[in-house]
Amino acid sequence: MKPFAYLAVAAIALSACGQKTEGEAAKAGPSASGRDQVWAAGSSTVFPFATRVAENVARTGGGKAAKVESLGTGGGFKLFCGGTGAAFPDVANASRQMKKSEFEQCAANGVVDIVEIKIGFDGIVVANAKGGPTYNFKLDQLYRGLAAELPAGAGYAKNTAKSWKDVDAALPAQAILVYGPPPTSGTRDAFAELALEKGARKIPTLETLRGADEDAFKAKAHTIRNDGAWVDAGENDNAIVQTLTKTPNALGAFGYSFLENNMDTVKAATVDGVAPSFETISNGTYPISRSLFIYVKKANIGVIPGLREYVNAFVSDTATGKGGYLQQRGLIPLGAEEHAAQKAAATELTPMAAPAK
Repeated sequence: MKPFAYLAVAAIALSACGQKTEGEAAKAGPSASGRDQVWAAGSSTVFPFATRVAENVARTGGGKAAKVESLGTGGGFKLFCGGTGAAFPDVANASRQMKKSEFEQCAANGVVDIVEIKIGFDGIVVANAKGGPTYNFKLDQLYRGLAAELPAGAGYAKNTAKSWKDVDAALPAQAILVYGPPPTSGTRDAFAELALEKGARKIPTLETLRGADEDAFKAKAHTIRNDGAWVDAGENDNAIVQTLTKTPNALGAFGYSFLENNMDTVKAATVDGVAPSFETISNGTYPISRSLFIYVKKANIGVIPGLREYVNAFVSDTATGKGGYLQQRGLIPLGAEEHAAQKAAATELTPMAAPAK
């Protein structure tokens, strides 16, 4: 797998050129706009797609390629919402939707008129080295293997399962060791919501708790054990893939695109009898599927040279359309109607409403 390009430049303060056209800002250079390069930060899953768009825009249109940073979805939103000006990114890459608390943090720091654009779908795979055991998980088995506490009697007890065979006799007799993203990652958020929470709901005690106290249920469902069975492996999904090749009995949780680009070295488990693939993720039959987004500061359009071009390129047919070059990188494209709607959103730049939660 070819390494993704990492393109960077130092950011300095934005100045008062907000009313200039993009062409004027580009001609005036960094002294007018405060920065002569688009800056995007956030999700490690969106990172390879964002860098590919940056490379393509620079190659076809000239100018500097966008600076793209892999900080995790939460880290990207924190920086994006930190304020206005050249010291903060123009774009937040995200593998989940922005939360209400993040939207409010943006507003508190003067970041308003945020444009939300969905770019496609992704699945979170549970995978291991090609030569390792074959896993066919049910969602409740994933939860029982990774939850910090499990129902026991009238209460809860620490999860003491050592091997997957301790969880279910049908699973391999391998030690429970999963390398996955840290709490700042949107992949971690999505894994907790789509895999662990769904698995927890299959346990009657926890489903009853959900009906009585949803917050308490989520706390139980989302809390992963910290005894070494789960290892926070950083924001770089590709590093997890490389770790699996060196530890064939371990598992990793990461975005589908990294599986597709490393089929020669790793293989995915099935989840509830469904293998992750282009078809099963796009039609929603693979249980651990999600949407991917970029968030754009409307106020920076026309101020930061190349920002409009970058956003338009991201939603173009050649990039995120069916058969586009990002599909070749592992992105699952939107349906034709939804893709057209996102192209319109990028053109009209209609600010998003506050999230409900």
